Amino acid sequence: GRWNLECLFNNTDHRTDLNGVDRLIVRRGQPFTVSLYLRSGSYQPGISSLDCVAETGPQPSEQYGTRARFGLSSSMDTSTWSATVTSPPGDMVALSICSSPKAPIGRYTLTLGQSEKIEFVLLFNPWCPADAVYMDNEQNLAEYVLSQDGIIFRGSSKHTIPTPWNFGQFESGILDICLRILDMNPKCLRNPGKDYSGRRNPIYVTRVLSAMVNCNDDKGVLLGKWTDGYEGGVSPLVWRGSVEILRNWDTQSCQPVRYGQCWVFAAVACSVSRALGIPCRVITNYLSAHDTNSNLVIERYVNENGELIQSREMIWNYHCWVESWMTRPDLKPDFDGWQASDPTPQEKSEGVYCCGPIPLRAIKEGELAFKYDAPFVFAEVNADVVTVMKKKDGSTSKVTTIGLVGQMISTKSVGSDSREDVTHLYKYPEGSDEEREAFKKANHLNKLLQENPDPGLHVTIKVTSDMRKGCDFDVFAVVTNNTEEEKKCRLVFGSCAVSYNGVLGGNCGFKDLLNVQLPPGAERRVPLRLNYSKYGDQVTEDNLIRLAVLLHNYSTGEAKLAMRNIVLDNPEIKVRILGEPKENRKLAAEISLQNPLPEPLDNCCFSIEGANLTGGKIISERLGCTVGPGEDAKVKIYFTPTHSGLRKLVVDFDSNKLCHVKGYRNVIIGK
Repeated sequence: GRWNLECLFNNTDHRTDLNGVDRLIVRRGQPFTVSLYLRSGSYQPGISSLDCVAETGPQPSEQYGTRARFGLSSSMDTSTWSATVTSPPGDMVALSICSSPKAPIGRYTLTLGQSEKIEFVLLFNPWCPADAVYMDNEQNLAEYVLSQDGIIFRGSSKHTIPTPWNFGQFESGILDICLRILDMNPKCLRNPGKDYSGRRNPIYVTRVLSAMVNCNDDKGVLLGKWTDGYEGGVSPLVWRGSVEILRNWDTQSCQPVRYGQCWVFAAVACSVSRALGIPCRVITNYLSAHDTNSNLVIERYVNENGELIQSREMIWNYHCWVESWMTRPDLKPDFDGWQASDPTPQEKSEGVYCCGPIPLRAIKEGELAFKYDAPFVFAEVNADVVTVMKKKDGSTSKVTTIGLVGQMISTKSVGSDSREDVTHLYKYPEGSDEEREAFKKANHLNKLLQENPDPGLHVTIKVTSDMRKGCDFDVFAVVTNNTEEEKKCRLVFGSCAVSYNGVLGGNCGFKDLLNVQLPPGAERRVPLRLNYSKYGDQVTEDNLIRLAVLLHNYSTGEAKLAMRNIVLDNPEIKVRILGEPKENRKLAAEISLQNPLPEPLDNCCFSIEGANLTGGKIISERLGCTVGPGEDAKVKIYFTPTHSGLRKLVVDFDSNKLCHVKGYRNVIIGK
């Protein structure tokens, strides 16, 4: 006999058609249709029987759930593997087949009767109420499973910068690469039968992904690098999306792609999760603590100028991870929903660099014994900061500082490019009774014993709204005397380049005032000028400068420290679409950027990519000429969209002095 897998109908019905309709890709717990054309006469209901066997993995077994035998039944049972005939008697039999909503995901062979073999890929099904990843909101599903692009927030808590990203989870070949990632994981290489069985469980798959997106213990996708240049690879800021990274890993026989940093690890994990059918989103935590000894306290040291002395315990300006949506039958009730997992290699968990999944609710309630890795994530959003001054004579003293960790936890809003604040999913309001209860449960002694700092002398850092790369501008230390008597102080105001994960660079401006006098109730603003001629060569491509003000009170000998990271704004990339955007019609994007620097730009290059817009490729255009100060760099790039709908065209500009400026344009493609 012959058969027809009805791929166009099935893939569209199962919302997998963006992967293509040349093979069968279906979601678990949902029926699909296969048409059989029988040789041996007609099909008679009640007389003809059909044995079906579905198998996945190299050692399929019924015990492991990787092999299922089932026959024809009179009606469809969507709670288990089943098959039923939906056509009238005749030579053509329309079979409706349903997989179990708890079946392992991956590549399947389905044997029908004696000889017919068909192949298909089975994915998680967040549209199916019996699936562990079920999500009951269409807008959320459109964003967290089907959307192939998004926004990742970088910058700083006071100045969040939206960065566009092309997740591209349905681009050609990506699904196969995602399945290969699962096959290359060490648990699979050790015991494939058990690993394939584990693929029924999104908790297991998410934990495997958090290990496999980094290459620290395995043939993982990305190699992280945070210091000393990017020889042998490219800066993490080069990437505009996940597609090129996943393809590079696949074509280079699973050698790690160089290099990634946290938002790249998180974005790739998000692409793979969405490709497999697990709802997923990228999260940014500003002022994220990296607690290496699990005491929920970050100890940082400064010298007498208030300059940080590098230590392994850091506060990252921001840190990105992912949240995936699933039930947690392994925990007590009420911990279903969003689970945090972190593919950036930071600390080992069960001997491997991976982290999570842990329910957000466990972090919020201080349930640190819950699986997996609750203490590390809890510290990222709640650690206390203790600052100690090391003096030249070797003595140390405590410095009063307001260290806020875990601020403005952010993700892209559903259906729009605005920022959604999700801090409340991770922590109770600061100072509330519930927060105290969570800290008690988590044994967070430092926070429970915290006294309010003496309000006598107060120091903060104020900045202007306009801090563009290439400009000179002032930042201000503001000192207030809230006491009844005059105060005499020394004020040290320093600035240095810093990378987003807290590695310090060169000095960008410094001021030391030995005699600051403050009458009772007085406020004083001390400016520090930051000049491009000085900071231009110091700042990394993260565009960050750390400001620190150290205030010594001569009468009491105590020191207060204020710190703040500022982000220099890159120029805006302007994108105009020429022509009416339609499927399979050539379009032009006119892209421009004004040089904000007081010096010329050389080697200018614009690149674009976008899911279903640029054919799964990156299209680049170099400028032949130098772009002088204040002049526009401008190009026209042609591309042909393949599918209708709302898509992001992600744009990158690179040059010798202005690196990896990102921009994007939302384009609505008509049919």
